[in-house]
Amino acid sequence: MTPTQKQVIKETWRQIAPIAEAAATVFYNRLFEIDPSLKPLFAKTDMEKQGQKLMQAISHVVAGLEAPEALTPVLQDLGRRHAGYGVTEGHYDTVGAALLWTLERGLGNCWNDDAREAWAAAYALIAEVMIEAAREAA
Repeated sequence: MTPTQKQVIKETWRQIAPIAEAAATVFYNRLFEIDPSLKPLFAKTDMEKQGQKLMQAISHVVAGLEAPEALTPVLQDLGRRHAGYGVTEGHYDTVGAALLWTLERGLGNCWNDDAREAWAAAYALIAEVMIEAAREAA
């Protein structure tokens, strides 16, 4: 990721943070719309708390963009845990699509090609680390 992309992510995330609860709801609604087969993975989940965890995790990633070496072990652990929940490699594409869709809705006119490219690049790196850790754990 370029320094400019990191800056775009930080700036856009600051705009999402105040609407984090609503953004989490929009994200999960979109996720289940794209792939209803994911709903059973959350059957016993308090979705309000899950949304809070999601937003905290994204905030943690955004804050860690400048020190990826510290972020990598956290993402690896997350990838291993998600594999244990039944998350497959294919689910990462669905999650990425739902995330970008949610950010686009949340940012409105501030969503542009630079924001799309920056978030897509960041998510690709995150997913790669998580998937690799899940593979190693299997």
